[in-house]
Amino acid sequence: MDNQQPVMILLVEDDSGHALLIEKNLRRAGISNKIIALDNGQKAVDFLFKEGAYSGAGHASPPLILLDLNLPVLDGYQVLKIIKNDERTKSIPVVILTTTDNPREVARCYEMGCNVYITKPVEYDKFSDAIRKLGLFLSIVRVPD
Repeated sequence: MDNQQPVMILLVEDDSGHALLIEKNLRRAGISNKIIALDNGQKAVDFLFKEGAYSGAGHASPPLILLDLNLPVLDGYQVLKIIKNDERTKSIPVVILTTTDNPREVARCYEMGCNVYITKPVEYDKFSDAIRKLGLFLSIVRVPD
């Protein structure tokens, strides 16, 4: 990502404590990108398609989305389906970041088009460590322009 414009990361997480922990540990891993945190699936869809409260907004589409599955209004599965079924957003990499570790749910997300599926550990230190590792991973990932 050096010599390129810094990319925005869209974090869709309804638990404000998790959202803060995710952002803090991404920063610790050296991620300096702008992070937009939204707390429900409908806000994420509105943000991506510049509808509702974001109607007429001038922001670019984020080239990376961190998406929880257990969200109010529209859940993460619904958001993932909308993103991957629309030509404007289907190439945006989506990282599922959730507490759900059921193998059927993991398979379902990959079938729907998620790019990476990460289970959030319940224990604080393990969760922090997992997010720092995600940050290191994100620091080397190339995303489409």
